[in-house]
Amino acid sequence: MLTSYDDAVAGTADGSTVMVGGFGMAGMPVELIDALIRQGAKDLTIVSNNAGNGDTGLAALLAAGRVRKVVCSFPRQVDSWVFDGLYRAGEIELEVVPQGNLAERMRAAGAGIGAFYSPTGVGTPLAEGKEVREIDGRTYVLEMPIRADLALVKAHVADRLGNLVYRRTARNFGPVMCTAATTVAVQVDRVVEVGELDPESIVTPAIFVDRIVPADLVAEEEVA
Repeated sequence: MLTSYDDAVAGTADGSTVMVGGFGMAGMPVELIDALIRQGAKDLTIVSNNAGNGDTGLAALLAAGRVRKVVCSFPRQVDSWVFDGLYRAGEIELEVVPQGNLAERMRAAGAGIGAFYSPTGVGTPLAEGKEVREIDGRTYVLEMPIRADLALVKAHVADRLGNLVYRRTARNFGPVMCTAATTVAVQVDRVVEVGELDPESIVTPAIFVDRIVPADLVAEEEVA
Protein backbone atom coordinates (compact mmCIF):
# COMPACT_ATOMS: atom_id res chain seq x y z
CA MET A 1 0.00 0.00 0.00
CA LEU A 2 1.32 3.44 -0.96
CA THR A 3 0.75 6.96 0.35
CA SER A 4 1.72 8.75 -2.85
CA TYR A 5 0.23 8.79 -6.34
CA ASP A 6 3.72 9.60 -7.61
CA ASP A 7 5.06 6.34 -6.17
CA ALA A 8 2.27 4.47 -7.94
CA VAL A 9 3.49 5.53 -11.40
CA ALA A 10 7.21 5.53 -10.64
CA GLY A 11 9.35 3.76 -13.22
CA THR A 12 7.00 4.26 -16.16
CA ALA A 13 9.25 4.19 -19.21
CA ASP A 14 9.06 6.31 -22.35
CA GLY A 15 7.09 4.50 -25.04
CA SER A 16 4.97 2.53 -22.57
CA THR A 17 1.43 1.39 -23.29
CA VAL A 18 -0.85 2.66 -20.53
CA MET A 19 -4.47 1.63 -19.99
CA VAL A 20 -6.62 4.32 -18.38
CA GLY A 21 -9.96 3.40 -16.83
CA GLY A 22 -13.06 5.52 -17.13
CA PHE A 23 -16.19 6.02 -19.17
CA GLY A 24 -15.85 9.72 -19.78
CA MET A 25 -15.04 11.02 -16.31
CA ALA A 26 -16.87 8.18 -14.53
CA GLY A 27 -14.18 6.07 -12.94
CA MET A 28 -11.29 8.04 -14.42
CA PRO A 29 -8.21 7.88 -12.15
CA VAL A 30 -7.48 11.60 -12.39
CA GLU A 31 -4.95 11.73 -9.54
CA LEU A 32 -2.92 8.89 -11.01
CA ILE A 33 -2.95 10.59 -14.41
CA ASP A 34 -1.74 13.83 -12.84
CA ALA A 35 1.06 11.86 -11.22
CA LEU A 36 1.99 10.37 -14.58
CA ILE A 37 2.24 13.90 -15.98
CA ARG A 38 4.60 14.82 -13.16
CA GLN A 39 6.58 11.62 -13.69
CA GLY A 40 7.42 12.71 -17.22
CA ALA A 41 7.14 9.56 -19.37
CA LYS A 42 6.56 10.44 -23.01
CA ASP A 43 5.70 8.79 -26.36
CA LEU A 44 2.97 6.87 -24.57
CA THR A 45 0.26 4.76 -26.17
CA ILE A 46 -2.97 5.29 -24.24
CA VAL A 47 -5.74 2.68 -24.27
CA SER A 48 -9.03 4.05 -22.97
CA ASN A 49 -12.71 4.27 -23.82
CA ASN A 50 -12.40 7.83 -25.07
CA ALA A 51 -9.72 10.44 -25.73
CA GLY A 52 -10.23 12.79 -22.82
CA ASN A 53 -12.79 15.27 -21.53
CA GLY A 54 -12.31 18.99 -21.04
CA ASP A 55 -8.89 19.93 -19.76
CA THR A 56 -8.40 17.50 -16.87
CA GLY A 57 -7.38 13.88 -16.44
CA LEU A 58 -6.57 12.18 -19.71
CA ALA A 59 -7.03 15.42 -21.64
CA ALA A 60 -4.34 17.05 -19.49
CA LEU A 61 -1.95 14.19 -20.29
CA LEU A 62 -2.55 14.75 -24.00
CA ALA A 63 -2.14 18.50 -23.63
CA ALA A 64 1.22 17.94 -21.93
CA GLY A 65 2.47 16.33 -25.14
CA ARG A 66 3.19 12.96 -23.55
CA VAL A 67 1.01 10.79 -25.81
CA ARG A 68 2.01 9.44 -29.20
CA LYS A 69 -1.06 7.31 -29.90
CA VAL A 70 -4.56 6.80 -28.56
CA VAL A 71 -6.47 3.51 -28.87
CA CYS A 72 -10.12 4.15 -28.04
CA SER A 73 -13.76 3.82 -29.06
CA PHE A 74 -14.95 7.44 -28.82
CA PRO A 75 -12.23 9.93 -29.79
CA ARG A 76 -14.56 12.85 -30.44
CA GLN A 77 -17.15 14.32 -28.09
CA VAL A 78 -18.42 17.79 -27.37
CA ASP A 79 -15.63 18.34 -24.83
CA SER A 80 -12.76 16.48 -26.55
CA TRP A 81 -11.14 19.64 -27.90
CA VAL A 82 -7.64 18.75 -26.72
CA PHE A 83 -7.51 15.50 -28.68
CA ASP A 84 -9.35 17.06 -31.62
CA GLY A 85 -6.78 19.84 -31.92
CA LEU A 86 -3.82 17.47 -31.68
CA TYR A 87 -5.26 15.06 -34.23
CA ARG A 88 -6.10 17.76 -36.76
CA ALA A 89 -2.56 19.09 -36.39
CA GLY A 90 -1.13 15.62 -37.08
CA GLU A 91 0.50 15.48 -33.65
CA ILE A 92 -1.13 12.28 -32.41
CA GLU A 93 -2.07 8.89 -33.85
CA LEU A 94 -5.46 7.24 -33.45
CA GLU A 95 -6.68 3.66 -33.58
CA VAL A 96 -10.46 3.42 -33.34
CA VAL A 97 -11.75 0.17 -31.84
CA PRO A 98 -15.46 -0.63 -31.44
CA GLN A 99 -16.31 -0.61 -27.76
CA GLY A 100 -17.15 -4.30 -27.43
CA ASN A 101 -14.00 -5.26 -29.30
CA LEU A 102 -11.95 -2.95 -27.09
CA ALA A 103 -13.18 -4.65 -23.93
CA GLU A 104 -12.79 -8.12 -25.42
CA ARG A 105 -9.27 -7.44 -26.71
CA MET A 106 -8.19 -6.48 -23.21
CA ARG A 107 -10.04 -9.42 -21.68
CA ALA A 108 -8.34 -11.74 -24.19
CA ALA A 109 -4.94 -10.46 -23.09
CA GLY A 110 -5.77 -11.15 -19.46
CA ALA A 111 -7.18 -14.60 -20.23
CA GLY A 112 -4.22 -15.70 -22.34
CA ILE A 113 -6.28 -15.92 -25.53
CA GLY A 114 -4.12 -15.55 -28.63
CA ALA A 115 -6.79 -13.84 -30.76
CA PHE A 116 -10.52 -14.04 -31.44
CA TYR A 117 -12.98 -13.53 -34.27
CA SER A 118 -15.59 -10.77 -34.12
CA PRO A 119 -18.31 -9.76 -36.58
CA THR A 120 -18.01 -6.11 -35.57
CA GLY A 121 -16.31 -3.99 -38.20
CA VAL A 122 -16.72 -6.40 -41.11
CA GLY A 123 -16.87 -4.52 -44.40
CA THR A 124 -15.64 -1.24 -42.87
CA PRO A 125 -12.25 0.51 -42.82
CA LEU A 126 -11.78 -0.92 -39.31
CA ALA A 127 -11.29 -4.36 -40.88
CA GLU A 128 -8.66 -3.32 -43.39
CA GLY A 129 -5.49 -5.38 -43.17
CA LYS A 130 -7.05 -7.92 -40.82
CA GLU A 131 -7.73 -11.59 -41.43
CA VAL A 132 -11.35 -12.28 -42.41
CA ARG A 133 -12.99 -15.67 -42.01
CA GLU A 134 -16.45 -17.11 -42.60
CA ILE A 135 -17.83 -19.26 -39.78
CA ASP A 136 -21.26 -20.90 -40.09
CA GLY A 137 -22.19 -18.56 -42.88
CA ARG A 138 -21.21 -15.36 -41.09
CA THR A 139 -18.13 -13.23 -41.73
CA TYR A 140 -15.76 -12.40 -38.89
CA VAL A 141 -12.60 -10.33 -38.44
CA LEU A 142 -9.62 -11.54 -36.44
CA GLU A 143 -8.87 -9.26 -33.49
CA MET A 144 -5.65 -9.33 -31.47
CA PRO A 145 -5.32 -8.89 -27.68
CA ILE A 146 -4.32 -5.53 -26.22
CA ARG A 147 -1.70 -5.67 -23.47
CA ALA A 148 -0.24 -2.82 -21.47
CA ASP A 149 2.81 -2.04 -19.40
CA LEU A 150 0.73 -0.09 -16.88
CA ALA A 151 -2.97 0.21 -16.03
CA LEU A 152 -4.33 3.19 -14.11
CA VAL A 153 -7.63 2.32 -12.47
CA LYS A 154 -10.02 3.89 -9.97
CA ALA A 155 -11.95 1.70 -7.53
CA HIS A 156 -14.19 2.50 -4.59
CA VAL A 157 -12.86 0.29 -1.78
CA ALA A 158 -9.94 -2.09 -1.43
CA ASP A 159 -8.90 -4.37 1.38
CA ARG A 160 -5.29 -4.59 2.51
CA LEU A 161 -4.63 -7.51 0.19
CA GLY A 162 -5.76 -5.49 -2.84
CA ASN A 163 -9.18 -6.98 -3.55
CA LEU A 164 -11.30 -4.31 -5.24
CA VAL A 165 -14.91 -3.17 -5.15
CA TYR A 166 -16.09 -0.55 -7.63
CA ARG A 167 -18.84 2.05 -7.43
CA ARG A 168 -21.65 1.50 -9.91
CA THR A 169 -20.79 2.53 -13.50
CA ALA A 170 -17.37 3.73 -12.39
CA ARG A 171 -16.42 0.06 -12.73
CA ASN A 172 -16.55 0.15 -16.57
CA PHE A 173 -13.21 -1.03 -18.02
CA GLY A 174 -11.31 -1.29 -14.75
CA PRO A 175 -11.68 -5.04 -14.20
CA VAL A 176 -10.44 -6.09 -17.65
CA MET A 177 -7.61 -3.55 -17.58
CA CYS A 178 -6.40 -4.99 -14.30
CA THR A 179 -5.95 -8.38 -15.94
CA ALA A 180 -4.21 -7.09 -19.08
CA ALA A 181 -1.35 -4.98 -17.71
CA THR A 182 2.05 -5.90 -16.32
CA THR A 183 1.69 -3.35 -13.51
CA VAL A 184 -1.65 -2.21 -12.10
CA ALA A 185 -1.93 0.99 -10.05
CA VAL A 186 -5.25 1.68 -8.36
CA GLN A 187 -6.53 4.75 -6.54
CA VAL A 188 -9.28 4.01 -4.05
CA ASP A 189 -11.46 6.06 -1.74
CA ARG A 190 -10.57 3.93 1.28
CA VAL A 191 -9.00 0.69 2.45
CA VAL A 192 -10.57 -1.78 4.87
CA GLU A 193 -9.18 -4.73 6.76
CA VAL A 194 -9.07 -8.17 5.19
CA GLY A 195 -12.39 -9.89 5.69
CA GLU A 196 -14.50 -6.72 5.74
CA LEU A 197 -15.43 -6.94 2.06
CA ASP A 198 -18.26 -9.25 1.08
CA PRO A 199 -16.54 -11.91 -1.08
CA GLU A 200 -19.53 -11.84 -3.44
CA SER A 201 -18.96 -8.12 -4.03
CA ILE A 202 -15.27 -8.34 -4.94
CA VAL A 203 -14.84 -7.73 -8.65
CA THR A 204 -11.06 -7.64 -9.06
CA PRO A 205 -9.08 -10.16 -7.01
CA ALA A 206 -5.92 -8.95 -5.29
CA ILE A 207 -3.70 -11.10 -7.50
CA PHE A 208 -4.18 -8.57 -10.30
CA VAL A 209 -3.33 -5.48 -8.24
CA ASP A 210 0.22 -4.24 -7.66
CA ARG A 211 -0.06 -0.72 -6.21
CA ILE A 212 -2.87 0.79 -4.14
CA VAL A 213 -3.16 4.44 -3.14
CA PRO A 214 -5.96 5.25 -0.65
CA ALA A 215 -7.16 8.85 -0.96
CA ASP A 216 -7.13 9.36 2.81
CA LEU A 217 -3.45 8.40 3.09
CA VAL A 218 -2.05 10.55 0.30
CA ALA A 219 0.71 12.87 1.45
CA GLU A 220 -0.70 16.38 2.00
CA GLU A 221 1.92 18.05 -0.17
CA GLU A 222 0.91 15.93 -3.15
CA VAL A 223 -2.70 17.13 -3.21
CA ALA A 224 -2.05 20.72 -2.11
